[in-house]
Amino acid sequence: MLDVFFDPGSVAVIGAAREPAKLGHAVLNNILQYGFKGKVYPINPKADEVLGLPCYPSVLAVPEPIDLVVIVIPAKFVAGVLEECGQKGVKGVITITAGFRETGSEGMRLEKELVAILNRYGMRMIGPNCLGLIDTIIPINASFAAGMPPQGNIAFMSQSGALCTAILDWSLAEGIGFSRFVSLGNKADTGEIDFLQAWDADPATKVVIAYLEGISDGPRFMDIARQATQRTPIIAIKSGATSAGARAVSSHTGTLAGSEAAYDAAFSQCGVMRADSVADLFDYSLAFAYQPVLMGDRLAIVTNAGGPGIMATDAIEHAGLKLASLQKETVDRLREFLPPAANFYNPVDVLGDALADRYGAALETVLGDPGVDGVIVLLTPQAMTQIVETAQAVGQAAAKHAKPVLGCFMGEKEVRKGIRVLAEHKVPNYPFPERAVGAFKAMYRYREWLNRPPREIPRFEVDQAKVKEIFAQAKADNRLALGDVEARQVLGAYGLRIPQSQLAKTPDEAVAIAAQLGYPVVMKIASPDILHKSDIGGVKVGLGNATEVRDAFDLIVYRAQRYVPGADIWGVAVQEMVPQGREVIIGMNRDLQFGPLLMFGMGGIYVEVLKDVVFRVAPVTRQEAQEMVQEIRAYQLLRGVRGAKPADMAAVIEAILRVSQLVTDFPEVVELDVNPLMVQEQGAGAIAVDMRLILAWGQRISKSANQQINKSTNQQITNQQIVKRQTPISNR
Repeated sequence: MLDVFFDPGSVAVIGAAREPAKLGHAVLNNILQYGFKGKVYPINPKADEVLGLPCYPSVLAVPEPIDLVVIVIPAKFVAGVLEECGQKGVKGVITITAGFRETGSEGMRLEKELVAILNRYGMRMIGPNCLGLIDTIIPINASFAAGMPPQGNIAFMSQSGALCTAILDWSLAEGIGFSRFVSLGNKADTGEIDFLQAWDADPATKVVIAYLEGISDGPRFMDIARQATQRTPIIAIKSGATSAGARAVSSHTGTLAGSEAAYDAAFSQCGVMRADSVADLFDYSLAFAYQPVLMGDRLAIVTNAGGPGIMATDAIEHAGLKLASLQKETVDRLREFLPPAANFYNPVDVLGDALADRYGAALETVLGDPGVDGVIVLLTPQAMTQIVETAQAVGQAAAKHAKPVLGCFMGEKEVRKGIRVLAEHKVPNYPFPERAVGAFKAMYRYREWLNRPPREIPRFEVDQAKVKEIFAQAKADNRLALGDVEARQVLGAYGLRIPQSQLAKTPDEAVAIAAQLGYPVVMKIASPDILHKSDIGGVKVGLGNATEVRDAFDLIVYRAQRYVPGADIWGVAVQEMVPQGREVIIGMNRDLQFGPLLMFGMGGIYVEVLKDVVFRVAPVTRQEAQEMVQEIRAYQLLRGVRGAKPADMAAVIEAILRVSQLVTDFPEVVELDVNPLMVQEQGAGAIAVDMRLILAWGQRISKSANQQINKSTNQQITNQQIVKRQTPISNR
């Protein structure tokens, strides 16, 4: 637990300085200046007193117990004083000092030394390399920030100390309040997961916001966030996602997936709303902190200008929300006091000469309509506009109803006083209609999250033993890639429908198998070293007689030996011709942070060109699998257009769920493509035509292991994606 950080009875500042220019002075001054009621002990062996308080040479010299210590001394001395803190019985430490992991290998060594000391004494630490901590509830300002934010209902954590200082300055200017404010720094001990747990159901916090540069334990983050968001909205902005997860991969999924896709998928599956900018982060947080949760998607607009009302209407439609239809009783009530030239329907235009009383009456009336879930109040400063009085009327009306009201007082100089009045009444204001609608969209997304059914992961009866046997053989052969025959066996073991197929080692065997299966047939090179068979001409389709089969066998083997010298050629797979259908792809790439990242989209040879794909972190629920299918742009093609019959959606969803179970059951699967999954008409099922699968050994795939996998599997011939092992095994 982290109670020691948010409710300490005493605080010591190691490195407290008499010189105002030093951080140790700023930290101690902030603790004293902003109302901390506990005991404060400056620690400095070179001073007798600092800021009027007696100074001690070390924490061991303080006669009373110490709950929390703030360390502001050079990095090389931190381990020594941390050891003394452990001996003293200190439970919480904030290490502001920089010079650790962020500086290189020596800094990393020093940071590991700190963690070892923490573990030995059971202490918890924020930092190192952080701004510190601010809590407006205790209150305490154990940081070197310039100022103390007002008390509010927003809890904020950030991996960037510089961003913390900017946000604090902004909050002071705008009067935005916070409950808790933490700079995470290097996260050597505590991190975002710890604070999500600490702030879960915190009575002082209505919304948690976070600036994150990385998440160290993705699955645990998702578990904790999934629980916390049932009670408290969480909004996060994630920076550095584009390059953080970039690495060379051989699968379509790996090529299309990246850290950005993984974070989007993970956040959506645990109810965390992702903000695209710092402006969005605070647009959303103010709505949650100040207003009731939106119950539905029906919005009304009250405005004194037609143009901004139209802008808001367009923004509502683009956001996927609805313009509320006002009931007849509401319209009749509006007619009683609005001028004849006004618009009595949504958006309600009270006209440019509207005074505060007209605004207030219109807002009260619209809020009373049972078909309205939330209201945007637009105001443009015109000659007769009573800006401050209107803001008062809006605030008073909003306070009477359990529906969210967002302001959009457009302008700057003239409306500034009105915006301050709105803030006093806890009505957030947005400079443009689009931003107000964006906040409402975030609120509705959270409502949808709360309305989701309990999370249930389907489990199918499968043949795990068969898959274990196949993987064990691959490991014994020192192979990371499965051959076509093995991959098909894996699919079959997990209940996916596959074409009939047999392996031929000679042209005569191929002819015999083709006769047994029935013409026409498909033939494919069978080799664990050749994963993208069509790139080397290793696939022939529509073969209709014995002569074509013989010729195809010789040509396929010849091309494989020519373009991939040293490849282990098992033979040629002869396969039944699958009826034409709609081609989709199901893939998986094991993300470093979150684990198995599932992909679904339109398949075949165009997958990397069209990039019409979506992602989720496995395991997925049936609802999440269904959402994957519905979110691709080509979903309407699957439903059927221009007289075409719909594809078998149920079969696609079941295939996604079975692949999800496979990659969850076997962490050694690091890349997988089922491409294409040939989807037949509704009720006719889906057939997994081709699959490729890459393995690695060990329960968790480290970054170095991934790099080694890529090094050994991504040797490419010219620009073709032909995967080879570094050490080919002999032909069988």
